[in-house]
Amino acid sequence: MDAFELGDLRATLAASGRLYHEFIRTHDLSVGLYVLPAGGTDPQSPHTEDEVYHVVSGRAQIKVGSEDRPVQAGSVVFVGADAEHRFHHIEEDLVVLVMFGPAEYTHRADHQGGRPHGAAAG
Repeated sequence: MDAFELGDLRATLAASGRLYHEFIRTHDLSVGLYVLPAGGTDPQSPHTEDEVYHVVSGRAQIKVGSEDRPVQAGSVVFVGADAEHRFHHIEEDLVVLVMFGPAEYTHRADHQGGRPHGAAAG
């Protein structure tokens, strides 16, 4: 069993100087912690895999495609592969668990080759 404590994950992330820390990775799933400061900017671009955000704490808005909605502790948001999305108007430090299925970047090679998800090489 692997088990993690949020405080430890936040400390590791803070020490890295990055916004995102992946702490679980298998072929079919990856999970990470994403922290954006109040007033900050979310630099992410679309991912080639489906993802789920679970907001642990903080308040912000998220825009997915043309839809925009507020998020706060307890919010869960699904973002389909390749969808434009971004957190914005971050009012309080935003702490988010991010889950990718399959693992983040698993489909990158397919996309770079011009193939849809998991398509056989032509």
